[in-house]
Amino acid sequence: MTQVHTYSELIAGRLVSRYKRFFADIELENGEIITAHCANTGPMTGVCQLGSPVLVSHHPNPKRKLAYSWEAIYLDDEWIGINTSLPNRVIGYMLDRHLLPELEPYTTVKSEVAYGNEKSRIDFLLTDDNCHKKTYVEVKNTTWCIGNLALFPDTVTTRGQKHLRELMSVISEDTNAALIFFINRGDCDRFAAGAKADPEYDRLLTEAIARGVKVLPCRFKIEPTKITYLGLANL
Repeated sequence: MTQVHTYSELIAGRLVSRYKRFFADIELENGEIITAHCANTGPMTGVCQLGSPVLVSHHPNPKRKLAYSWEAIYLDDEWIGINTSLPNRVIGYMLDRHLLPELEPYTTVKSEVAYGNEKSRIDFLLTDDNCHKKTYVEVKNTTWCIGNLALFPDTVTTRGQKHLRELMSVISEDTNAALIFFINRGDCDRFAAGAKADPEYDRLLTEAIARGVKVLPCRFKIEPTKITYLGLANL
């Protein structure tokens, strides 16, 4: 296990409501009701239970519309990450420190690089300057699970389907592609496509694996002070 993120001091509360995708009303321990930004704009299947304990971060920046961000929720004896802007930061940290040996070798890391036939931007482009090989790396956050099986997606995602097509299109003799599923909870040790939510994504993921796209379901333990990398789930 490797610690890969340290939270600034988080504030405890309980979830009152979530609405208009971006907003969550939260009652803090002192009884104050605040509105926090919800970075996860999807349906949040199974992880949006009203009354559950939550953690928020405070950002008193006058340029922000909301001073609080919803970071995590506590369900079934497990903290689950809610802030979908965090996985890319964590993976970037890990790539800079070469903590994912499955993606080696590489010498440089670039983020948000334009690529593909459908006007996409890859989360990370890894390049081995010694042999000029490249690896395109896409990151997907997932919190939906059934038992200890993590699933992605939890709704139809045309954007996710596009990214699978793009990853398949770049594979060549000197170019690899990888898809990281950031399992934002520590109680899942298996991963599969959410076929019932998006059958087309399931079909494309199966095709992508057959064509050589490397799939890494990465498990993370969320705690009030830190995030720890637990290794790969079984695919």
